[in-house]
Amino acid sequence: MYLRKLQLKDAPLMLAWMHDRNVTGHLRADFASKTLEDAERFIEESLAEGKNADACGDANARSLEDEGKERAQRDIHLAIASDEDEYMGTVSLRHIENGSAEFAITVRAEAMGRGYSWFGMESILDKAFTELSLDSVYWCVSRDNARAVRFYDKHNFHEVLDIPQDVLDRYEGVTNLKWYSVLRGDEVNVRDCVAGCKVIHIKTIPTVNAGELSFMEGTHDFPFAIKRIYYISKVPEGVRRGFHAHKELKQVLFCPYGRIQLVLENRHGREEIELSDPSIGVVIEECTWREMLWLQKDSVLCVAASEFYDADDYIRDYEAFKRIVED
Repeated sequence: MYLRKLQLKDAPLMLAWMHDRNVTGHLRADFASKTLEDAERFIEESLAEGKNADACGDANARSLEDEGKERAQRDIHLAIASDEDEYMGTVSLRHIENGSAEFAITVRAEAMGRGYSWFGMESILDKAFTELSLDSVYWCVSRDNARAVRFYDKHNFHEVLDIPQDVLDRYEGVTNLKWYSVLRGDEVNVRDCVAGCKVIHIKTIPTVNAGELSFMEGTHDFPFAIKRIYYISKVPEGVRRGFHAHKELKQVLFCPYGRIQLVLENRHGREEIELSDPSIGVVIEECTWREMLWLQKDSVLCVAASEFYDADDYIRDYEAFKRIVED
């Protein structure tokens, strides 16, 4: 599967999902009244916008400021295609301005449950942050659309509680919406576990164009109360720390700033994960050897622990750790 420009040959299949209530049942537009000509017109307009975008892409022909103004005027609509080039759905970035854009995606019923939705979303987000250098992407769905809400929640996207008024104005009269956003640098589709240790999504409240607030509550978000919090900072790039395990201590590790490679080893094996999203944490509840490599200067590692400091709880000899795990 891949993304490509929409083509006129896609119009009949596009019209098919427009007339499929299983696809459009929770969408606010009146797709049932659309005709083949409407679908063709939408495709032609998207191709025209693409040509205009290509025309303004030459930075040598105009100032970056002028280019940015033209870029802010356009929407992007792309086809999600199968390996056989069959149209499976449309993914879009709309209202591209001020470093943000609104995301939208619709796939045919035949594409549901086959990975096309996730591929289209992951690909367009990559385009938004790497090619267009956007800072944030946001979108909304009806809370009654259980399938969509389940999809976005499963992939750990953030619900937004504070929406700019100009964005809300586009949805005037529409209620019961659930808003999401993703910011540049956020990890998308983070793993569920590493070496048997649970990877958690720390509760995060984003505000479009104004950052995020993340928080966690002991016993609510993981199965222990927090008795101690400490953090490691001012570490040069390339330095490794850790090299120990704990007998009883339980911890949550997260990186509020920078990039740190976390290597964990226990009875489940040895695995690594990069911590670079402040809203992602790793819960360690069993005897686990850990090593931390600073991938970026001045990255910060923060740890929430279940007990007060106890030197006797540390296992600093790797061979002794191996014997304990193997018993």
